[in-house]
Amino acid sequence: MLRRIARAVLRLIRWRLDGELPPHPKMVIIAAPHTSNWDFPLAMVVAPALGVRIRWLGKHTLFRKPYAWFFRMLGGIPVNRGKAAGIIGQSVAAFDANDELVLVITPEGTRSKREYWKSGFYRIATAAEVPIVLVGVDGEQKTIRIGPDFLPSGDVKQDMDRVRAFIGGNQGIKPDRIGPIRLRDEK
Repeated sequence: MLRRIARAVLRLIRWRLDGELPPHPKMVIIAAPHTSNWDFPLAMVVAPALGVRIRWLGKHTLFRKPYAWFFRMLGGIPVNRGKAAGIIGQSVAAFDANDELVLVITPEGTRSKREYWKSGFYRIATAAEVPIVLVGVDGEQKTIRIGPDFLPSGDVKQDMDRVRAFIGGNQGIKPDRIGPIRLRDEK
């Protein structure tokens, strides 16, 4: 029922889904480009439309009273971005402790244009030995594209070439905020 309602909401706001998630019980989804505050509400409709319960990492400041309960209910996990150490270990521990876990990460780490993506999604998927699923947000076409999935090979440049090939064609909601698709680790 929730899936039908979410799909109806997407039709109502004139967004569409292109593709289906692979049937993995555990995965890291990277959704990009992340350029607008509207990306979050859109994700909250897309997840049930795809029939999946997602978890996501959010700035710890979102999880203050009186809203903390609400963001946790929506699948939020608070992280202090100023203290990056430990986030990867905590995420891997969460994968180990759960039979099913779908973690959505926006690799830019912010809605602003950045020179590099944050590599946490890659490190988490590698350490947890779970696939990365690519999801593109195209504001111009009002389409959420579910792309291929892959297990990180350890060859960061080769894996990021796969990411660039799929995500690169998506415009985001605010295209002027899109930065290059690259990790510092590629150097």
